[in-house]
Amino acid sequence: MFQHNDNLDGLNHNGTLNAHLEVIHGCVKQKFPFIGRIAVASYDKKTGMLKTFIASNSRKVELVRYEAELESASSLQDILKMGRPRVVNDLSIFDQGLKNHTQVIKKDGFSASYTLPMYQNGNFLGFIFFNSDQVNCFSEDVLFILDIHAHLISSHVAHELSVINTLLGALKTANRMVHSRDPETAGHTERMASFSRLIAQYLASNGKYQFNDEFIEHLFLFAPMHDIGKIGIPDDILLKPGKLTPEETLIMQSHTTKGRELVNDMIENFGLDAFQYIDVLRNIAACHHEVLDGSGYPSHLKGKEIPIEARIIAVADIFDALTSARPYKLPWTNEDAFELLKKLSKDKLDKDCVDALFENIDRVVKIQKSFHGSK
Repeated sequence: MFQHNDNLDGLNHNGTLNAHLEVIHGCVKQKFPFIGRIAVASYDKKTGMLKTFIASNSRKVELVRYEAELESASSLQDILKMGRPRVVNDLSIFDQGLKNHTQVIKKDGFSASYTLPMYQNGNFLGFIFFNSDQVNCFSEDVLFILDIHAHLISSHVAHELSVINTLLGALKTANRMVHSRDPETAGHTERMASFSRLIAQYLASNGKYQFNDEFIEHLFLFAPMHDIGKIGIPDDILLKPGKLTPEETLIMQSHTTKGRELVNDMIENFGLDAFQYIDVLRNIAACHHEVLDGSGYPSHLKGKEIPIEARIIAVADIFDALTSARPYKLPWTNEDAFELLKKLSKDKLDKDCVDALFENIDRVVKIQKSFHGSK
């Protein structure tokens, strides 16, 4: 009576999206062992970028921490224009393809692909890719089964993004209330979130940390919420033009603990305690003013006691604050900002995070030019 094993039972258990994709891939490979890779690329509507998000591979594929403009990927644009998935039973037709993602997939021995767009309520979310090491393998019978699994994957991704967006929507509403009282330069949160992603990508690419694309994307999404606790700071302190008294400074510094409390309340209200990356959000809200020598707040953490996501956010936030115009100051040049960051990296800021920005100055400038209010 109980001899059958549910091949998708792993989906019933708590885990990351990537772990759940591995479960689905394992089920697909039982029937179609030639499917060597299933991957999902997410779409950022604001920037028009496609980004690697999650992937399940039977062998190591180097297509990670990668992003490209959808406008530059004509073959993927055609999928959206046609409103139908794309079958390529022989990838040699792209032998002249110059795009990095095309070259990587071919270099890793894949010979055919099946690509489907993902939607939620009619909104485009990204693409699902099935890659095979055999040509001419995507028959109608195979595609029929893959379509079922693709919609299961799409449903899983859409559900998680929906949960995240619901939580972020509530937090963004609170964040807008903060910034309506304490206005910052236009584009600040977008820039510092992009700087945070750049830092994380670089730290992973040079082997400093084993961040996957799923972690980096959550870091990017949660970064703008770092000062959410300021909603609990009184106006006479938050908006005070002059120097704060010691007592007022302590109240201002309490925005970190207030932020963590607000995040914890929302996590409880939304039932997200088991969400895999929720501690990233907690740590960003609570620890982004901790510094390496222990002189930060609220817990006076030292060195690697400070979560890496908070160390990343601190560098991104300070760099953008320095290089942005404020009512009380002119923007610093990137050169002057880097000079200060390098000094601070001796005992205050994470040197690897500072170096990540400095080593990618072209991308830094591109981010600065991408958002309203930037230089």
